[in-house]
Amino acid sequence: MTGVPKGTGGPYRAAAGHGSGPHSDMLVRAVLGPTNTGKTHLAIERLLSHSSGIIGFPLRLLARENYDRMVAKKGEHAVALITGEEKIIPPKARWFSCTVEAMPLDRRVEFVAVDEIQLCADPDRGHIFTDRLLHARGLSETMFLGADTIRHLIRRLVPGIEIEHRPRLSQLTHAGACKLTRLPPRSAIVAFSAGEVYAIAELLRRRRGGCAIVMGQLSPRTRNAQVALYQEKEVDYLVATDAIGMGLNMDVNHVAFASLSKFDGTRIRPLTAGEIAQVAGRAGRGLRDGTFGTTGTCPPLSEELAEAVEEHRFDPLTRLAWRNSDLDFSSPDLLLSSLNRPSPRPELVAGHEASDMLALSALAASSDIRPLVHSRAATRMLWESCQIPDFRKLGDDSHIRLCGRIFTHLIRDGRIPSAWMDSQITHFFQTAGTIDSLMQRLAGIRVCSYIAARPGWIANPEHWQARTREAEDRLSDVLHEQLTARFVDRRATTLIRRLDEGGHDNLLSAVTAQGNVVVEGHEVGRIAGLDLIAGEHTDAEDGRLLMRAARRAVRSEIPRRVALLVRDDDQQFAFSSDGSHILWQDMPIARMLPGSDILSPRPQVLDNPLLDNAQRERIRNRLQAWLEQVVREHLAPLFAVQAAVASTPELRGVIHRLLEGAGIAPLHRGERPGHDMIQRLRRLGVRVGHYSIFMPAILKERPMRLRAWLVAISLNIPCPSLPAMGRITLLPDALPPIFMDRMGWLDAGPVRIRLDIAEKFILELARMTRRAPVPLPLHLASRLGIRREMLPAVMKGLNMRVHHPRPMAANHYGPPAPLMIRFLPEGEKGGKAKAAHATSPKAGRRPAATLRPRRADSPFAALATLLNRR
Repeated sequence: MTGVPKGTGGPYRAAAGHGSGPHSDMLVRAVLGPTNTGKTHLAIERLLSHSSGIIGFPLRLLARENYDRMVAKKGEHAVALITGEEKIIPPKARWFSCTVEAMPLDRRVEFVAVDEIQLCADPDRGHIFTDRLLHARGLSETMFLGADTIRHLIRRLVPGIEIEHRPRLSQLTHAGACKLTRLPPRSAIVAFSAGEVYAIAELLRRRRGGCAIVMGQLSPRTRNAQVALYQEKEVDYLVATDAIGMGLNMDVNHVAFASLSKFDGTRIRPLTAGEIAQVAGRAGRGLRDGTFGTTGTCPPLSEELAEAVEEHRFDPLTRLAWRNSDLDFSSPDLLLSSLNRPSPRPELVAGHEASDMLALSALAASSDIRPLVHSRAATRMLWESCQIPDFRKLGDDSHIRLCGRIFTHLIRDGRIPSAWMDSQITHFFQTAGTIDSLMQRLAGIRVCSYIAARPGWIANPEHWQARTREAEDRLSDVLHEQLTARFVDRRATTLIRRLDEGGHDNLLSAVTAQGNVVVEGHEVGRIAGLDLIAGEHTDAEDGRLLMRAARRAVRSEIPRRVALLVRDDDQQFAFSSDGSHILWQDMPIARMLPGSDILSPRPQVLDNPLLDNAQRERIRNRLQAWLEQVVREHLAPLFAVQAAVASTPELRGVIHRLLEGAGIAPLHRGERPGHDMIQRLRRLGVRVGHYSIFMPAILKERPMRLRAWLVAISLNIPCPSLPAMGRITLLPDALPPIFMDRMGWLDAGPVRIRLDIAEKFILELARMTRRAPVPLPLHLASRLGIRREMLPAVMKGLNMRVHHPRPMAANHYGPPAPLMIRFLPEGEKGGKAKAAHATSPKAGRRPAATLRPRRADSPFAALATLLNRR
C-alpha cells in the first residue's frame, strides 16, 4: 500500500527529528536487534502503559495478531484495528493496532511505535516507513523497532534519539543442508513463489503427512486457521513465503530455505544476509534455541554468510527510500511534480515507482478524467483514488481503470453507487474453483474492503463492510478447507506423530497368516522375505507414510522370520540372475562382496530398518556357510585336486595358482612344467596347455556360471550376460576385457577363442607343423565359426607363423600357392625364428650358395614357393 494519510503535517511534524516544536522534550528511542529479542513485546507493554497510543506493523496479519493480544488485555471497547481493508474503531478506543500505511497520525496520542523500521530501505514501501521515521511522534514517547542495520542512519536522521540494543534471547545455529524428507518436526520451509510452496507441500504430504501453508496472499482468517493446524500439532511442518519473517510468531525449531533468491517486482535477485537472518530468526522463540539451513535443490549457505547470520553481523544500510509527502494539490501536474521532488539529503533516495504514482500519471493524462479535475479538492480526490492498493497485481491496466471508475463516481455522484458495489461483491461470493482462483478472489474482495472502509466514499459503509467481511470469511474458509484437503493427510499425520512420540506400541496392527500387514484397520502391505512390500491398493500418496507405520508395527514378526531363515535348508537360498545378490523366499537379502580371494566372496546383509545388528550377524553367518557349501559343490573337482596334492610339495604351487584363478592359471614364458609333472597333473584332471593350466571339468556349464559370478564379484563389476556354452569365439568387445581374460577367453587377434578350444586347436596345429610349415587348413574357419578372411589374423593371434606366397611371375601358370603356417615353439619369434630355421642342418636344405639354379620354364618352378620358407 502506498501514500501518506491525511494530517501528517500535524503536531508530529512540529516535533520531528530536529528537537523543535512544542514537544521537543518527548522521548524518542530506537530499540534495535535481531529477531527474538522481545522488541515487539516491549513496545506493546509500553503502548498499553500509556493512556493512548498507536503502533504500526508492516503486515495486516501482524496488525490483526497484536490487536487480538491487546483486546485480551484491555477489552474490545478500548482497542482499535485499522488496516487498509479493515477498520474496527470503537467510539472510546484509546489504543490502535495498524498497518504502517494506515496509522491515523492526525490523532494526538501519548505513544507511537513503528515495527520493522529497517523497511525504510525497501524500494517499494520504504518511503512510507521513512516518512514515519521522520515525522510520526507520540506526545510523550516514540519508539522505532527494527534491525541494527539502520542504526547509523537513524542516528543521523533523528538527532538526539536514544538507541537501545537488545540481544537475542536464544541462540541461532547454522545446521547446514538437509534433504526435504529428513527435516526435523517443527520445521518451517521457506520458498519465494506459490509454485515452489505448492510443490514442497505436495511432497511433505506424501512423505510426512502434510503441512500448513502461510503466504502473504492469505487472508488473516485463512492464515490463522492454517497456523492453528501447525500450532496445535495437527501437522509438524510449515511451508511459507518470507512473510513469516515479519514478526509472525510460531513454535518453529528449524527454518529451511528452499531458495536463496526472490523476485522483487523487477528482477530475480539473491537474498541479502539481513533478509536471510530476518527469516531464519523465526527459529527458536523465547529462551528456546533454533537452527537454520537449506533444503531441496537450494545450494548450501557459504560459511561466511552462515557465520554472519549466527553472529548477527550485517552491512549497515546506507540509503533509505524516500518520497516527498508535502504535496501540492493545485493541479494533477503540480501534484506529480511535488511527488517527484528530489530528496533534501543524500542518504534519502527515490525507490521504485509505486502503483499510485503510475495510476496518477495515467489518469492525469486521460481525456476522460482530466476535465473532471478542476479544483484542489478534486485533485486530492484523484490522488486518494489512485492510492487504492493493487492487491490483484494482474499486470495490466485494469487497476488503473478501476481507480478511474472510483474517481468518476466520487466526482460525479458524490459517492460510489450501491449497485456497483453490490455487483462487485456478489461475484466474490462464488466459492467454487481452485486454490489459485480463490486467492485471486480474496485479493479482489480486499479491494472492495478498502473502498468500503474509506470514510465518505459510500453510503451505509457499515453494511458494505459487513458484506465484504462476509465474502472474505466465506472465501477464507473454503480456501482453508482446500489447502487442508490438498496438503494434509490427517490419518497419516496421526500415525507419524504416534510413531515419533513412541506410540507405535499402541497401534492396532497385525500380520496375517498370509503375510499381509494391517495397521489401524488398513492393509498396508505384506512381508516378503525380510522386507515390507507396499500393498497394491495402498494410496500412492500416503503409502510411504503408512509403510513407515507398518515397519514399526511388524518388528515382532521379524525375529520369527530371522529364526526361520537361519534354520532353513540350503535349497531355500539361491543367487539372483546376475549373481550379485542372495535370495531367500525369492527376495534379495544380501549382496555379494569381494573376499580374501576369488573363491571366498562374502555376503553383506542388505540395509533393512527392521533388523538389529545381532540379527544381521546371524543372517550373515548362515549365508556365509551356505555360500562356502555352494562354491565347494560347484567347483568340487578343484577342491578334490587341492586335497590330493596336500602331501605333494612340488604340485602344491601349481594347484595353488589354479585355485587363485578358480580353475584357470595363465602360463607365462618359461613357466611350462616338465613332462613328468604334466603327466602327473593330467592324471589329476589338470591340463597343461600352451597358454594356460586349466581343469576341463571346471569349464562346463554349471561351474562356469558360478565362475562368472565369482569373477565379477572379485572384480567388483556387474556380471555380464554369458554367451551360450556352444559359442567358440566372441568379438573382442563382447564382454569387458579383464572379465574375458579371467573367464578363459583367449585373445586371438580379431576374436576371442574359448580356452579349451584354443588349446585343442593349437595342439593339432603344432603336431601338423612339427617338421615344416603346412598349408593353412581352410576348414578351420567353419570350425571356429569365423569368416575365412579372418583366419590369417587369428593364426597370428595364436602364435602361428603365417607364410604368404610370393606372387607368381607373369609367364607362369598353375594354381595359386596356398598360405603356409607353422607353430612357433616357445622362445621363437619373428625374424629370429626364421633365421634359425633357415640355417638349421635339420631343415633338409642345402645352403643357398650350393643350390643349382632352375630354369624359368622348368615344370617344378611353380612349386618353388612351397619350398621357400621366407
